[in-house]
Amino acid sequence: MTQPPPYHTPPVGGPPPAAGGVAPPQYAPPGHPAQHWPAVPPALSPAGQPLASFGDRLLAWLIDTALASVVSLVLFMPVFLVLWWRMFSEMTRTNPDGTLVEPDPATFFTSFFLPMLLFEVGLFVVLLGLYWLYHVEYLKRGGQTLGKKIMKLRVVPLDPNGTLDRGMAGRRWLVQYLACSLVPGLSYADGFWQLWDKPWQQCLHDKFAKTVVVKVAA
Repeated sequence: MTQPPPYHTPPVGGPPPAAGGVAPPQYAPPGHPAQHWPAVPPALSPAGQPLASFGDRLLAWLIDTALASVVSLVLFMPVFLVLWWRMFSEMTRTNPDGTLVEPDPATFFTSFFLPMLLFEVGLFVVLLGLYWLYHVEYLKRGGQTLGKKIMKLRVVPLDPNGTLDRGMAGRRWLVQYLACSLVPGLSYADGFWQLWDKPWQQCLHDKFAKTVVVKVAA
């Protein structure tokens, strides 16, 4: 009588594929540890530091923007309120009979429009100076603004042997805060460029300045 062929227990994870074939899906039987794919290593800068993620950079930018907004509000709101009060007083002046005084165009120009125009020009110049001090002079000292320090990020040169200087920090600022504010849509392209840039995950202002942003311990 012919004996049936012996039954061999398949190895854990399923039978091996035939020559040239594709291995079937592998499942761990009860009692055996599940198999895991090896973790994908983080992207590294030329100096071997982990590159900053898009989310961390976005949060750092939001913190810096909120700080700049608060400083601008504290510095310039009093001046704006004084100008507004002068305009309101001029428009609500009354004659002895109780009728409103018709504003004189020349008086309105010299008492409100011209001061407001000069105020806006001065505001622009002062803000440029504050932004330069914060995003260039302060950044080049340690590669961090307050937002980057909170998120544990640092701007470093793309060249591992280089040092972050005023020129690099200035070029980053010119593209990120001046060019992007003048060209419609450029600020979005600049910020989102990191998502598809390879291999250093740079924004456009990083490319222009030849810098990268890395994650640090502190």
